[in-house]
Amino acid sequence: MTISGYDALFNSSVANENIVKININQLHSFKNHPFKVVDGVEMDDLVESIRNKGVINPIIVRECTNSDGYEIIAGHRRSRAAALAGLTEIPALIKNISDDDAVIAMVDSNIYRSVILPSEKAHSYKMKQEALKHQGKKGINTNDEIGKKFGDGERNVQRYIRLTYLIPELLELVDNNNIALMPAVDLSYIDKTGQDLLYRYIKDNNVYPNLKTAKSLKEAYKNSNHLTV
Repeated sequence: MTISGYDALFNSSVANENIVKININQLHSFKNHPFKVVDGVEMDDLVESIRNKGVINPIIVRECTNSDGYEIIAGHRRSRAAALAGLTEIPALIKNISDDDAVIAMVDSNIYRSVILPSEKAHSYKMKQEALKHQGKKGINTNDEIGKKFGDGERNVQRYIRLTYLIPELLELVDNNNIALMPAVDLSYIDKTGQDLLYRYIKDNNVYPNLKTAKSLKEAYKNSNHLTV
C-alpha cells in the first residue's frame, strides 16, 4: 500500500478503521525522529487541555518490528502530554505500512507546527527525500515535491538537506540563529575535522561566520583539503 502523505493516511483511517486504546508504556518514538518534543508553555497548555478534554485526535502508530509495542508515526507531542497528564492509555490508529510510507507520514504530520527549527527541517527533508527515492516514482522531482508540501522552494530544500552534513554543535548554532542558513550551507562542505576546529574557534572567540567568511572558509578548504582558522 502506498500512502501519499499524512492527510491521506489519517482521513482514510478515520473513515475505515476503529480507534483503539494503547498503553502509553507500549509506545516508542519513531526511529531517528527529527522533531523535538519540548516541555514548556505550549506543552503545559496541551497537558491542561488533555486533562480537561482527553486526547481528541488519536495518534497514529504501527507495530514495532524489532521489539514489543508500537512505533509512533504521528502524535509524539500528544503522547508526551498524555503521559504528563497522568493518562495510562491513549487513543490510537494502528497502521500496517512500509518504512518509506511511515517516514513520509511522520514528516508530513509535522508541517502543521507553528515553529520548525532548521535542524528539524534538515533531517526531515532528508528522510522524506530518501523515502521518496526508495519508492522509485519516475518523473518526480523529490525536492520540488517536498518544497511544495512545506512551502519551501526546491533550492531551499537542497540547502536545508546540506545542513545534515554539519556537526551537531554547528547545527545547534543555526537553530539558535547564531549562524544564518546560507553561511551554514557553505560550512557544510568542510569535513568534520575542520568543522570541529571552526566550532572551537567560535566558542573561544565568540564570533560567528557571516556569508563572506563562510565562503572564504569553504574555498580555503576546497583548495587545501584542510582548514586553518
